[in-house]
Amino acid sequence: MKNLPTCSLVTPTYNWPQALELLLLSILKQSVLPNEVIIADDGSREETRQLIEKFQKNFPVPLIHIWHEDNGNQKPKIMNKAIAKAKYDYIVEIDGDIIMHKDFVKDHLTYAQKGFYLFGSRVNIQANILDKIFKNKIIHFNYFSEGIKKRGRTLYFPFLMNFSKTHHERSEKLRGCNMSFWREDFIKVNGFNENLVGWGIDDSEMIQRLHNIGIHGKRLKFAGLAYHIYHKEQSKSHIEINNLIEKETTEKKITTIDKGINQYL
Repeated sequence: MKNLPTCSLVTPTYNWPQALELLLLSILKQSVLPNEVIIADDGSREETRQLIEKFQKNFPVPLIHIWHEDNGNQKPKIMNKAIAKAKYDYIVEIDGDIIMHKDFVKDHLTYAQKGFYLFGSRVNIQANILDKIFKNKIIHFNYFSEGIKKRGRTLYFPFLMNFSKTHHERSEKLRGCNMSFWREDFIKVNGFNENLVGWGIDDSEMIQRLHNIGIHGKRLKFAGLAYHIYHKEQSKSHIEINNLIEKETTEKKITTIDKGINQYL
């Protein structure tokens, strides 16, 4: 195995400690641990803080809680604040409603490469088994598990990554719940765009700026497996505004923004 980069695992969360608990339990089962875990908390209530403090007592790596007041969906801002505090070279980003395969972190670090970012897919855990997984704290899934969708994405054959193609343009399959990038590249494009409003587009707009400075993508397929816990969709009332910002970033090849991670470095 090659020398793996040091990494910070960063995850946003908001008022869903049941899902966050399963995520943290899946971190404890990783074959390769991140060097630190940073929870980017977009204003959760006391229950989330108590859960994190409980895990901090015996967590094998630093578990850092970055919180700001709840003022609507401010995911770009809290993620910028969290990554500004990150101490390590490589950022693995997942959502707070993800349960990771035991080799998730290992796969992201194994295939990390200068000049590239990585993005993976997700298996959907359906609503009808949520009570069961939360009650029994289930964090292991496979092709035959009940209550999952997109079963083909459970298949684990990482050697096939030897044949993965370079994405010179941003893929429509990009999902912020499963991606990774070099912290120095993130800082070059000034991180997430805090002018984006509400849900959506923040990850893909940032990735577009990475492409605009010459960074390319590789898709983790049959590796970097992630299981997404079902939840109702958030409001998309501002998605048209965000789409226009992303369109401008793409067409004008914008590489940086005025309101990003620079505010916290």
